[in-house]
Amino acid sequence: MFEAIRSNKRVAQVILAILIIPFAFFGMDAYFSDSPTGNEIAKVGGTGISAFEFDQALREQQDRLRQSAGGQVDRALLESVELRRVVLDNLINQRVLALYAAENRLVVTPQQLQETIAAVPAFQEDGRFSLQRYEMMVRAQGMTPANFEARLAQDVRVQQIVSSVGDASVVPQASAQRFLAAQLEERRIRELRFPAARLAAEVQVSEDEIAAYYQANPARFERAARLQADYLVFDRSAVEQGIEVADDELRAFYEANQGRYGVAEERQARHILLALDAAADEAEVTRVMGEAQALVAELRAQPERFADLAREKSQDPGSAGRGGDLGFFGRGMMVGAFEDAVFAQDKGQVGEPVRTEFGVHIIEVTDIKPATIKPLDEVREQIVAELRGAEAGRRFAELAEQFANTVYEQPDSLAPAAELLGLEVRSTDWMSRDAATGPFANERLLNAVFSEEVVQKGRNTEAIEIGNGTLVSARVKAFEAAQRLPLDEVRERIREDLRLERGARAAAEQGAAALAVLQKGEPLADAQRPGEWGEERTLQRGAPGLPAAAMQAVFAAPAEPLPAHVGVSTVEGDYVIYRIEAVERPQIADSDERVAAVAAQYSQLLAGRDFAAFLAELRQRYKVEISANALPAS
Repeated sequence: MFEAIRSNKRVAQVILAILIIPFAFFGMDAYFSDSPTGNEIAKVGGTGISAFEFDQALREQQDRLRQSAGGQVDRALLESVELRRVVLDNLINQRVLALYAAENRLVVTPQQLQETIAAVPAFQEDGRFSLQRYEMMVRAQGMTPANFEARLAQDVRVQQIVSSVGDASVVPQASAQRFLAAQLEERRIRELRFPAARLAAEVQVSEDEIAAYYQANPARFERAARLQADYLVFDRSAVEQGIEVADDELRAFYEANQGRYGVAEERQARHILLALDAAADEAEVTRVMGEAQALVAELRAQPERFADLAREKSQDPGSAGRGGDLGFFGRGMMVGAFEDAVFAQDKGQVGEPVRTEFGVHIIEVTDIKPATIKPLDEVREQIVAELRGAEAGRRFAELAEQFANTVYEQPDSLAPAAELLGLEVRSTDWMSRDAATGPFANERLLNAVFSEEVVQKGRNTEAIEIGNGTLVSARVKAFEAAQRLPLDEVRERIREDLRLERGARAAAEQGAAALAVLQKGEPLADAQRPGEWGEERTLQRGAPGLPAAAMQAVFAAPAEPLPAHVGVSTVEGDYVIYRIEAVERPQIADSDERVAAVAAQYSQLLAGRDFAAFLAELRQRYKVEISANALPAS
């Protein structure tokens, strides 16, 4: 029963994703409840996607990108039309799946949901579900358990659809064998390299050629406008730094909220389950209850036999093998009647039989962990942080307004705002629009600091919100306009570029001529060879050992007659001839375990293709209408 919970790795991963990142799905009620229609950016099957819903999903996606990149994300990407289009497409896909689930009456029962949550390792302690840990992790994400479970139920419904479509993708064994054989094919090669650098060393470049190249390619030698800036950052942490929490305030909060710093009572119990269907007739109920009463009498006379009788009589496969032991659990983890009986019994007592939807239980409480409260010293830092955060929240709006007013009203310096709020004036190194980091990755701030008002008049930028409640104001410390670098500064760079360009051209010409000779079956003269053939190497199609273009050329070459020759230019400018000495194709047995692995991977690819087609069909069925103002013009 309680321990016989099926392990569903897909759903477990979904739950972990909910806890790690903000969740993109909404409960079914949110999809179909009435909402204002004047601010919708799309309609799907007659149901609206609101601008608020889109903005929330966009912010969550932007936050995920920031987290994955350690905060260093180009602001242009975060505000791009492409990202907005992806977010809107995801919302539409979620909506059509929700409509399909509702139309086909896909249901997740409370028992399925309970078993799914209980089976997730993130919610377990010592291998057992912990209600306290579950509630803590859910509330840490700003959700109530009810909200979390509604969202999870919707995602489980969607997962049912995904699984049903994906499971239909079947890959024949013969196809998997052929694919595996192709991936394991090996070719032994030698290479003859025509190095561009060596040929470039022989190239002479005149001053006239350098000057002509400089004049013909002005954009290559232009340095963008750049500047150095001073700036101030005002955020919640800046507010919290100036907040002191008095001891009497801390103690009063602790005493008023002791329930938050305690551990609820937990009990360990064991049971014997006698199966009894909820719809059983009176005769069957009388029989099973009589058997249960007999077991209670036997156990009260010989309590040491509980474990043996549980192994022999209990019909709960999850706990019978452990003598009926269910481990420690708190309230809210078991079905109501069972839980009420456990928390009403004394330790060591074998209670009266209890009937639940699973059958009839004979229960013994084997241990009790009483509720405990952590001492103040143990939770002091936690309370201080909470009180500071709460006070910072109350002060933030007022101080943010002071920050914005000060940098605006005293535009010739950041010092007044820094002194007023105890902030540090920070400085950047030289930066251009194309190479901005830190807070200047924000496009609004970058545009402001490069504006004529700030650059030419030497004023502060306004206070600009760059995300997560953070305000920044900046001013230019030094500025250099865009300029073409002088010829003397880039002369050697141009000389080297021209040498390499001509060296690569010469390498390609010499290599192609040598390849033509070899493909006729003739040997190369010494003058046609830049050196000796390299040592023999073995390549496998599925394990690239050369650049992609070279791998494609080598494995596309005919296997007969051998040796065969192919030539490829490299990104460095070299030209390489590959001589294929031998081709080995493996024989794959029907019983080879790798065939099943390849079939599974191939099946996933097909499932992805099929699911994309399924989504496209749903979008046609439920008629998607996107507002003309949903996405800005690109």
